Amino acid sequence: MSSLSYDLTLAGLSVGGAAALTGIGLIVTYRATGVLNFAHGAIAMVCAYVLRQLTAEWHWPLPLAAALTLLVVAPGIGLLLDRAVFRPLAVLGGDPAQTLVASLGVFVLLVGGAALLWGPGARDDAPTLLPATAWVPLGAALALAAAVGAVTRWTRFGGALRAVVDDRGLAVLHGVDADRVAAAGWAFGSFTAGLTGALLAPFVRLDPYGMPLLVMEVVAVAVAAGMRSLPVAVAVALGLGVAQSQLTRLHPGGPAEQLVQTAGANLFVIALLFAALVLPGIGSKDALPRTATARVPTPPGAWIVAAVLFLIPLGFAGTDLTTAVQVPALAVILLSLVIVTGRGGQISLGQAAYAGLGALFTALLAAGRFPGLPALPHLPALAVAVLLVAPLGLLTGWPAISRRGLALALATFAVGVGVSRFVFTQPYATSGLTVDRPAGLAGDRAYYVLELALLAGALLVVTALRRGRTGRALAAMRDHEAGASAAGVPVRALKLGAFVTGAALAALGGGMLAMGQRAFDSGAYDPVRGLLWFAAVVVLGSDSVLGALVAAALLVGLDAGARGGVAAAVVGVLAVLIGRFPGGPYEALRTATRRLHRPVRLTALGTAARDALRRAPQAPPREAVGHPRPVHRPKATPPRRPRPTATSSLGGPGGPPPLTAHHLTLSYDGFTALRDVTLTVPRGRVTAIVGPNGAGKSTLFHCLAGTLRPDTGRVTLGERDITRLPAHARTRLGMARTFQQPALFPSLTIAENVRVGAEQNPGAVPRATPLALRLLDLTHLRTRPATGLPTGTLRRTELARALAGTPHTLLLDEPAAGLDDAETAALATLLRALAADGMALLVVEHDLDLVADLADTVHVMAAGRIVASGPPHHVLETTPEAREAAPETGHVE
Repeated sequence: MSSLSYDLTLAGLSVGGAAALTGIGLIVTYRATGVLNFAHGAIAMVCAYVLRQLTAEWHWPLPLAAALTLLVVAPGIGLLLDRAVFRPLAVLGGDPAQTLVASLGVFVLLVGGAALLWGPGARDDAPTLLPATAWVPLGAALALAAAVGAVTRWTRFGGALRAVVDDRGLAVLHGVDADRVAAAGWAFGSFTAGLTGALLAPFVRLDPYGMPLLVMEVVAVAVAAGMRSLPVAVAVALGLGVAQSQLTRLHPGGPAEQLVQTAGANLFVIALLFAALVLPGIGSKDALPRTATARVPTPPGAWIVAAVLFLIPLGFAGTDLTTAVQVPALAVILLSLVIVTGRGGQISLGQAAYAGLGALFTALLAAGRFPGLPALPHLPALAVAVLLVAPLGLLTGWPAISRRGLALALATFAVGVGVSRFVFTQPYATSGLTVDRPAGLAGDRAYYVLELALLAGALLVVTALRRGRTGRALAAMRDHEAGASAAGVPVRALKLGAFVTGAALAALGGGMLAMGQRAFDSGAYDPVRGLLWFAAVVVLGSDSVLGALVAAALLVGLDAGARGGVAAAVVGVLAVLIGRFPGGPYEALRTATRRLHRPVRLTALGTAARDALRRAPQAPPREAVGHPRPVHRPKATPPRRPRPTATSSLGGPGGPPPLTAHHLTLSYDGFTALRDVTLTVPRGRVTAIVGPNGAGKSTLFHCLAGTLRPDTGRVTLGERDITRLPAHARTRLGMARTFQQPALFPSLTIAENVRVGAEQNPGAVPRATPLALRLLDLTHLRTRPATGLPTGTLRRTELARALAGTPHTLLLDEPAAGLDDAETAALATLLRALAADGMALLVVEHDLDLVADLADTVHVMAAGRIVASGPPHHVLETTPEAREAAPETGHVE
């Protein structure tokens, strides 16, 4: 091997060893706690600063300072995070979304705290912990990987760790102290972060923003290892390090040389993009915790206060509004997160990239440097930049179709980092680039007025999207994606639309910000700032337009009026507390206010009056909320409804088309769930499917509903093959379904839940929402949020939403689960009336009494096949598999 190749290999092993340390720490923390620690890089930065403070400022001996930093400070940070942040989240039942926001909050808090303590500038006097040789980080990574492997395999603690990883709940039931395992994981992960920071600090410029982002880029090695395999993580890290080092030898010349050099310097970023966008994602839970702002209206006076505050600079700041002009521009950027994250429920950590592209494209168009387009005045350049950036929202919107939770967070962050590294920091795009304000609006006051006008337009757009049909569809998708699809919401298209709209708004705000500063500053659109913006919007109410305005004023005002880093520290503290107040500051304020109220005490006269009233004859109590009056009223017959035009041609004259499954077969994970199943759901009749657990009932139901696609066979609606149609498309053809667990949208009222079903179906009759509410006895509850109500009320609400779309075929998945006898009787009455009205009903149910009383035809399934079909009493009495369907909930006399 030549001397150059050998030296480059050693350099690559040094970089790869440091990356491997990061991957090991992330994997151990994730396996022990289930948390992807986004603050890992910030911990590394803080430990590097502490080591520098002890040695360079306080003149401690390096061995003593290193021992204190790595063995006390770093593990102590991990233990503090476990006890103060993440363990309370687990106790409070925090979901992965809250944990993610808290992790980002820790990141922002540490970055802001470091900027406050040590200043935002870069330092180049960090001490060298160990000799500058490739073998040190490589040896440390290999030793740590071997030690973790040995502890995991051969110690009692390792057995507890494996048990927690496999099934935390089951491990706790068997006596494993999961909290102790989590604390050890946090301590070890923070130790590796501290070691990484101490080793990297002498070779990079130590600043509060650069090192955290640099460490976060190498999260790719942990994702490539599936957040499980330490050997894979080490191998990937070393391979990327050596490849990145060897690429520096290539000098192809011409335009390709710049591309090769950029790729070589950012190979870990490319790996992050590949790992986040191509490899199987980690985490699959919902994106964000639901906010309370949809149910708690903003006080009207708050808007007056906000308007006055935004107008104050025009009257009191003179002609110099250099700081104030940043607020409306940042507010427009944050409004993009209200659409994508607050209303749409999708994590987007890459909005800074779209804001930066808006600023860059505006500058290029105004300077006449955009390929294929002439030079434009500044306002038209801003408008064209918005139109050019909007379709690029698909870069993050497309991954959102199949990813959510942690996987979506990584994907959007990777896109943001990629745009920053490959566009904003490249001389070919930004060298010599300036931007000015529109003609006649060069002064701060005039430009601020223009910004207020653009902000008002953005507010109108966002308000229109949050309300009405689109707003309800977005909220439904956020609250329950599968339920929204079943109601007819085109979830995939809606996600893409939200990201495209968000990209356009971010581009508008980015262009406004660049013109206000009269320069394109790539640092203003750094990915770390994107994380700060995301955290600020979430903690101040992600679904609140006013929260975005407050966040913009807070971020600009705090950093302008104090030392840099104050805004990040404040937002970080609020984000760390997100698990306690997921509804934002309004919920926190209301909770604190309720605690201050003193209990009311009656006087002696009041006590006597109360006792007299209690002894007075009482009227019959009104029926409890959520319990209908099914047995003591005439049988309700739903009104005749015209059939949807879109589907009437499928079934011929006289009624709806029949839904039919033709020879369906479906296998997954080596198990055959359906074996040549053929079934027809005729109109005007109730068809039931019963069978023991694992018989294939739910799989067949999902194939008919469109949430699963069979391996072979067809599903037809009349003469139309709908096998490949998604759930929302089947709903719009006249099918509807309910879920085993009620699939409602808690941030919407009961009436709004029902209205979603009517608005998303073209065949719905006029006034479908009030008709469905009256039919299901929900009119008096129409303004109540669809949460915290009895199961019977929730099931009636879900059924009302399905009926509001005027379906001709209704699929019901265990509709009687959780209902009492009176509610079950009312349900049976309604379903018989619907069948008598010509609707086709398919019921999957374990309650054999209900099946025997309700169904016209019963199909019994076992081992993925239909083993018996016929009238209910005959089939249920003669088929053994039917008696196994629900031994505790149903019987046949």
